[in-house]
Amino acid sequence: MCNDKMSRRRFLGVSAQAGMLGAMSSLGLLGMTRPAQAAVGDYKALVCLYMFGGNDGNNMIVPLDAAHYTAYNNIRRSGGLALSVEAQTLLAARNARLQDGTEQPFAFHYGMPEIDALYAQGQVAALLNVGNLRQPLTKAQYQTGAGVPPQLFSHPDQNQQNQAGTPSGAGTGWGGRLADALGANGDLDAVSIGTNGLFVSGTTVQSNLLPGNGLLSLAGMNFWPQSEADKRRAALVQALSASNPNLIATAANKSLLNGMELAKDLQAANSGAVLQTVFPGYSIAQQLKTVAQLIRLRATQGPGRQVYFVSLGGFDTHGGQAWQQFDLLRQVSQSVAAFQNALREIGAEQNVTTFTMSDFGRTLQPNSGGTDHAWGNHQLIIGAAVKGGLYGRFPEFVLGGKDDATGRGAWIPHLSNQQYGATLGRWFGAEPDTLENQVFKNELVNFPVKDLGFML
Repeated sequence: MCNDKMSRRRFLGVSAQAGMLGAMSSLGLLGMTRPAQAAVGDYKALVCLYMFGGNDGNNMIVPLDAAHYTAYNNIRRSGGLALSVEAQTLLAARNARLQDGTEQPFAFHYGMPEIDALYAQGQVAALLNVGNLRQPLTKAQYQTGAGVPPQLFSHPDQNQQNQAGTPSGAGTGWGGRLADALGANGDLDAVSIGTNGLFVSGTTVQSNLLPGNGLLSLAGMNFWPQSEADKRRAALVQALSASNPNLIATAANKSLLNGMELAKDLQAANSGAVLQTVFPGYSIAQQLKTVAQLIRLRATQGPGRQVYFVSLGGFDTHGGQAWQQFDLLRQVSQSVAAFQNALREIGAEQNVTTFTMSDFGRTLQPNSGGTDHAWGNHQLIIGAAVKGGLYGRFPEFVLGGKDDATGRGAWIPHLSNQQYGATLGRWFGAEPDTLENQVFKNELVNFPVKDLGFML
């Protein structure tokens, strides 16, 4: 995923996963513990949908005012990447009122009709030109190198920094640290589905990796009569509970025991009251289906907080972008729409917010059929607790202009990832001081706006 310096906790977790796969063919790493007494009075969940590779936000959301669209079309048509409402590669134009009171026409990529429909319902906010920052930067400041985040345009470094919530990186993720802050005993759920995400790894909260398909049954335990299966299970519990001087083995055994303790509950989430919502067959859809099943199980157990990490790869579109991005955004759009329907079905629609992240944006100037690594990007926030609309502003589409770091349309962000996360964190229940000092490690001190207003 990313070449971050792995913390001891994460090393133990990954080692534990490797040791358990033979014994639990479809359980995966499941160090999850039962919910502790929460320091909050209600239930909420944050779901990070990560687009690995660097999604091209310039084509996901296209401004349609004359100045922006003329520049966009002139620059992008040379690489065959210019979209238009007339060619039906953009959906119908919409009009949003920005925070400064100006009207901003725009359109979503034609692969996202379900997201567009959710936007019409007021359940989608688009945060414009947000990215990795240590402080607000002008182009002149960027050119001096002072205050510029390290290793820009690098997939592994930007993935690690984005999920850590700090441009200097960290061994934990800001979602995990949110769970740390809001859990009385640190046992609130932090779960990656399919791919291990640093985002959900906390200091006291143990992050957990579940299979993307949610199949959680123990292998090798299906005997008849049942008494024989029970004997085998008891023998495994005894072996795993035995003292062991090896710290890695002890951590792996504890994770497996915790997984066995919860296996029956989690199987009930899959095979008990079956979700009526139909999910597409895409990997990202099945990950979100598993999240919905776990939310249904957890939300019945009282107040608390959960953070989830799901992901989709393939967004590193140096070539063939026209088809590839359409296909990927179609998967995201259909899958998120099904997830929202499932949340509505289980009565958790108001309690769950999904948001996107990606390595970085991509250059406005195309190469041969694709785009290159850039910086500032647009992100989506989806849910019934979202205050729909556009937030922030589009950069000037001028190559080499004041918003362009490289001369190819790599936007210097107007908003920081920390501001983005802090707004979500305030909805989640964290106080401003907690967000600044604990969750974002004093990275908010240079940003005067902490609540960007896209949550109700």
